[in-house]
Amino acid sequence: MLTLFKREIRNFLSSLIGYIVIVVFLLINGLFIWVFPIDYNILENGYANIDGLFTLAPYVFLFLIPAITMRSFAEEKRSGTIELLMTKPLTDLNVVLAKYFAGVVLVLFSLLPTLIYFLTVYFIGNSIGNIDIGGTWGSYIGLLFLGAAFVSIGLFASTISDNQITSFIIALFLGGFIYIGFDFIYQLPIFTNSTLLIQSLGISIHYNSISRGVIDTRDIIYFLSLITIFILLSKLSLESRKW
Repeated sequence: MLTLFKREIRNFLSSLIGYIVIVVFLLINGLFIWVFPIDYNILENGYANIDGLFTLAPYVFLFLIPAITMRSFAEEKRSGTIELLMTKPLTDLNVVLAKYFAGVVLVLFSLLPTLIYFLTVYFIGNSIGNIDIGGTWGSYIGLLFLGAAFVSIGLFASTISDNQITSFIIALFLGGFIYIGFDFIYQLPIFTNSTLLIQSLGISIHYNSISRGVIDTRDIIYFLSLITIFILLSKLSLESRKW
């Protein structure tokens, strides 16, 4: 599994896609929080925080992560290399996990450069260090969990289609629905008596909770459960090829 994991990392870093994803992520967020004169702009709003990054990044990830994962299995199936891959002494779960962790590492690579934003705000405040450090690190942890969840969703989408574009659309729809879809559903009149339950099924409420700097075990369990479900669904989807 480690060999396949390393191969996936090399594939990301030896092709343009890995660098393009990182650059696009940094460029979009950088423009919104440093350049464009909007509420998210740090210099415009006058507050020593990078909350704009943690508000925008989930939506950027929603599009970029499916672009990373869409070829994970779809391309292997289209080119026929999936059968060669499965002849290796690896279980289906090993293959899924290797590709999953490689995707998570790329997400981590895209987040690391944003620490420059944090350090900049840390030092340019009226007094050095005038920033909510606990809330900021909580937001980073939440963003990493959110990105990891999107990777698992994207992998599943890639296992159910041979077409990369189809995989991208499925991952985008599933990720978007689980992220903010339940925030709309719970407002429907028929769910008046179960609004909290319905809302808790979505990523948004758990991401926002962690972003406040309070690491609640319920939020951690939610993300780990969501990731596990989609990894197992990916495994089952791969196994279905044998039938």
